Amino acid sequence: MSWNSVLVLGGIRSGKSAFAEALVADAPAVRYVATAAGGQDDPEWLARIEAHQRRRPQAWSTEETGADPARLTALLTEAKPDDTLLIDDLGGWVAALLDPAHQPNDDVATVTALAEAVRSCAGRVVLVSPEVGLSLVPQTPLGRAFADAVGTANQALADACDRVVLVVAGRPAWLKTSPDEPGIVTDVQADESVTVEPPAAVRVAAAATPLTGTATAERPDIVAVTAGAGDVSEIEPGMDLPLPDSDAGPDARDRLVTLDLPGAGLGALIEAVEFAAATQGTATPRPWGPARVLLLAGHHAGGAASGSDPAEGERRAGQAEAGAGALARLAGSAGADLAVVRVPESGAMEDGPVLTAEAVDAALRQGWSLAAQAAEDGREALVIAACGTGTDAAAAAVLAATTGAEPVAVLPRVLVPGGFYDDEAWMRRCAAVRDAMHRIRQEPRGAKDLLAQLGGADLAVAAGVLLGAAAARLPVLVDGPVGIAAGLIARDLGPQSRHWCLLADAGKLALVRQGADVLGLTPVLELGLDLGEGANALAALPLLRTAIALAGALPVHPALLEEPGDGGLDDDAAFVEPEPDGPGPASV
Repeated sequence: MSWNSVLVLGGIRSGKSAFAEALVADAPAVRYVATAAGGQDDPEWLARIEAHQRRRPQAWSTEETGADPARLTALLTEAKPDDTLLIDDLGGWVAALLDPAHQPNDDVATVTALAEAVRSCAGRVVLVSPEVGLSLVPQTPLGRAFADAVGTANQALADACDRVVLVVAGRPAWLKTSPDEPGIVTDVQADESVTVEPPAAVRVAAAATPLTGTATAERPDIVAVTAGAGDVSEIEPGMDLPLPDSDAGPDARDRLVTLDLPGAGLGALIEAVEFAAATQGTATPRPWGPARVLLLAGHHAGGAASGSDPAEGERRAGQAEAGAGALARLAGSAGADLAVVRVPESGAMEDGPVLTAEAVDAALRQGWSLAAQAAEDGREALVIAACGTGTDAAAAAVLAATTGAEPVAVLPRVLVPGGFYDDEAWMRRCAAVRDAMHRIRQEPRGAKDLLAQLGGADLAVAAGVLLGAAAARLPVLVDGPVGIAAGLIARDLGPQSRHWCLLADAGKLALVRQGADVLGLTPVLELGLDLGEGANALAALPLLRTAIALAGALPVHPALLEEPGDGGLDDDAAFVEPEPDGPGPASV
């Protein structure tokens, strides 16, 4: 669902008008509502108006409301669904409202009526308004009345609008957004030079905390990830991606038996050591440094989300942005930063495709960009997390379509707050997957087709992350339905991508275990964790790092040295079995 109304705030010459114009640049026609009154005898003011007019496309029409402020509310009320209105700006409207010629007037009621008109407007609306109150209180009664009135109007309209953005020095800072962000406008200047990014599949949100230097054992850094890093022009089946070192992993495993360990070894953690060695290209790996958690937040419509409240997913995302909740605490303990990635809503799989082909491509590229940005930021591992609603059903449908699995055998039960299971909701989810599978029975089953028909935006972004991580030689820890289903999709686009994935713990879900088996991913641990996607891997991450650190740092056992201080026996050396009553360790 696209936005319907946006309030653009900013100071004088902040670039707010150019930003607002860029927001509606793709509209076939725009009604530009000019609110200013007077100024006919001011050449400089007229020159400003003329500069604004030159920026507008010829298809735009102009409506003047300066002489009649009430006309603005009427225009909003009369707007049709296909109309686009750009109102610039509310400062001029307030000035006209306060004009003695329009008094006495109930200004508060007029502002309330305007906000209600915006809220109920059938067309798309972009309002520009000056932000006030950032300097000294005006010294004149009229100045104070103006500041008060604009501040009141801004607050009322911010509540009424879908989105609010503050433009400072040509840079937008989103104050109010929604998960289906249509695109972010950047580098807006106060002249004709405006750069608009193409519609993005996801919006990455940052908490209102510093981006670095705030991590603690209980709270991670909350980061904003910019789009565009490491862009890939096209993601198609048969991509040629790098593979981990095929020799380093086995060499690291063989080296473990020579280490100076007091016991028999690292047990199941050998899998993590071998994986780290292969991805680092050395038999003596080092533990991963800073990691990044990508928390995907999206909603699947229809039966896939039965028993789930979309507000719960948003609550989890907001909780993570605030550095609170289980995932954030585990990320802080593991020394990982956290980025919340909101994706557009996916359609009901039982009714038709859940995404368009264009949206699938955009989501894949966005995921690739997220992985590339993590590598550029110096992250040494990624963790895929998810808090969306309906993701289990989408992942089960992808697994069934990819492997022939029986959906009812792999679809997790629906757990509701309080530790209870809602089996009626589970049956509705099963029915949605069944109907979707029947609907696509004669449709193509390519990776992108499955994302468009069943998977949705979150799985598409996750698949793009896996592909981008492989291209950047960045290991990824997966542990839940979204990561596993994305792995199956990514495998069909770039087969090498699965070799950069590590399954820390398979948890209790049959969906994860069966999908991991198809991908050839053996769980390192069998803890049976069920903390939520991403949290399982973060809980295990410190232990994995410890094992890798031991494997890379411990020396060879002295008994296996040819002489003190050497690197151990070489490949051509042979052991001589000691005599039954011999003096001690074997000699060479």
